[in-house]
Amino acid sequence: MTFLLTQFLTGLAGASSLFLVASGLTVIFGVTRVVNFAHGSLTMLGAFIGWSILTHLPRDPAWFVAGVLLTALATAAIGAVIEAGLLRWIYRAPELLQLLATFGVVLVVQDAALFLWGPTDLPLPRPPWLRQFVTVLDSRFPLFDLILIGIGPAVLGLLLLLFHRTRWGMLVRAATQDRDMVGALGVDQRRLFTSVFALGAGLAGLGGALSLPDASANLQIDLNVITDAFVVVVVGGLGSLPGAYLAALLIGVLQAFGIVLLPKATLVLVFVVMAVVLALRPHGLLGRPLPANRGEADTLTLVRPASTAARWLALAGLALALAAPLLLGPFLLSVATEMLIAILFAASLHVMMGPGGMASFGHAAWFGLGAYGAALVAKAWAVAMPLGLLTAPVLAGIVACVFGALVVRLSGVYLAMLTLAFAQIVWAVAFQWSGLTGGDNGVLGVWPAAWAADPRAFYLLALALCLGGALGLRRVLFSPFGYALRASRDSALRAEAIGLPTARLRLAAFTLAGAAAGLAGGLFTYAKGSAFPTYISVSHSVDALIMVLLGGVQSMAGPIVGAIAYTGLFDLLLASDYWRAKLGLIIIALVLFFPAGIAGTLRRGRA
Repeated sequence: MTFLLTQFLTGLAGASSLFLVASGLTVIFGVTRVVNFAHGSLTMLGAFIGWSILTHLPRDPAWFVAGVLLTALATAAIGAVIEAGLLRWIYRAPELLQLLATFGVVLVVQDAALFLWGPTDLPLPRPPWLRQFVTVLDSRFPLFDLILIGIGPAVLGLLLLLFHRTRWGMLVRAATQDRDMVGALGVDQRRLFTSVFALGAGLAGLGGALSLPDASANLQIDLNVITDAFVVVVVGGLGSLPGAYLAALLIGVLQAFGIVLLPKATLVLVFVVMAVVLALRPHGLLGRPLPANRGEADTLTLVRPASTAARWLALAGLALALAAPLLLGPFLLSVATEMLIAILFAASLHVMMGPGGMASFGHAAWFGLGAYGAALVAKAWAVAMPLGLLTAPVLAGIVACVFGALVVRLSGVYLAMLTLAFAQIVWAVAFQWSGLTGGDNGVLGVWPAAWAADPRAFYLLALALCLGGALGLRRVLFSPFGYALRASRDSALRAEAIGLPTARLRLAAFTLAGAAAGLAGGLFTYAKGSAFPTYISVSHSVDALIMVLLGGVQSMAGPIVGAIAYTGLFDLLLASDYWRAKLGLIIIALVLFFPAGIAGTLRRGRA
């Protein structure tokens, strides 16, 4: 009984911490409809700013409360600056472009924190009152965790009072329902949205500061926090504060018991919960269907086939690629090989995002399945490289077909988050099933066959498979299947009325994209000689998103151009100081000034 109560209280404390961060994300999305990937960065800033303030204040409880509130105000001010300087200009943009812009903010903030506070973890010295315990059924439980348990529902109650008992809250709820009507009634939407974003940022900073007694301020907080916060928000229902609190309770308690009862499943437990909830309730526990984003259709419209000039330019690029083994040394040739693999990876995601209209935050799952499929058959059965390369797309395609059959009925952020959940489950299996996958050590010693061991030969093999795969995808998308898929994306009801099987079309596109990404993963394994869990990480999925959006979703050339540009920028900036900040600023500039991507902007310029 003592164990059960202690773990339950631990789960409630974890739930309060989760809710403090997720509530800010819920508030921001509910009004502005911005998928704020930088919310974890605001939490990280709250931890660093809180450490800087609290270490210079007296150690009394009253001063601790004052320092935490000052931290919340400081992060609220930073959030207001981010909203006014960046997000205000992209409110009408599609959610994926908003995600890309806020990911640029993540990169900038991470290097800013590195410059200001350094790379080491900063623990908060704990005064005696923070080290006190209370006795609960003959078991000692931290006093601060009990306080934290009460903070969660207190913040929820204050937020509900703010939104339901004040004029500002009434305007916020009205903007959630119809922002255009609120503007037509004379309300200054810019100030309203800035205040909402400041409130959400302040809640993120509050959560970061309150995490200090149990953790330290470090540079890994942003990506670690944002994944859990997204899960809470999506499980609870986008824009629902009570739903977010209910989801935080569910996940916090499950994590507390899971870490003891199912230690090997702790990394996937949260995502399994999200997958089950979304399978039963597609809009979350207390969520409702979201209004359509007006900017989505314009951005996802696929243009006509390439012009004659574009075809000649493509042929020139192909000739240059064929001549690369004669012009480049081994190192640059390996970089060019990675660029070709990135092209196929990005082109496979474009099939889903563009013609299919299905956003994915976990596309690296298929890349990783292909990588591990090729690596495991090569190590376990010593099969030849051609068979290993065949295993990669077949395995990824089969799993994508099975998973797609469960999720293609979803759309928008819910579909994207479910793909993220599946990717995290695959990553956790690769990380924890060390008997099969080698765990964090990976699968090593997967080398090309003798006839492809030379870098020039392997480059030509990658050129044939990757460019052939990308061109094959292009041919499929300009076939009757591709036109039917785009019709299903643009108007599912009309497509079904004329007899198009929309669900089967989406599933076929999902499977095709997974198989192509799996082939890219298999090639990458042979290029690197190994397979690691990092191939399936969230950051790798984000890399694919950046490539597609950087090049432009509107054109089949977009993912190719985006993959070349992103890989080149990454390799060019990687050797410089604070490369993340530079890359982030470039991404933000592209979203603001070239929202159609590089290829889309060039097409518009010609028009």
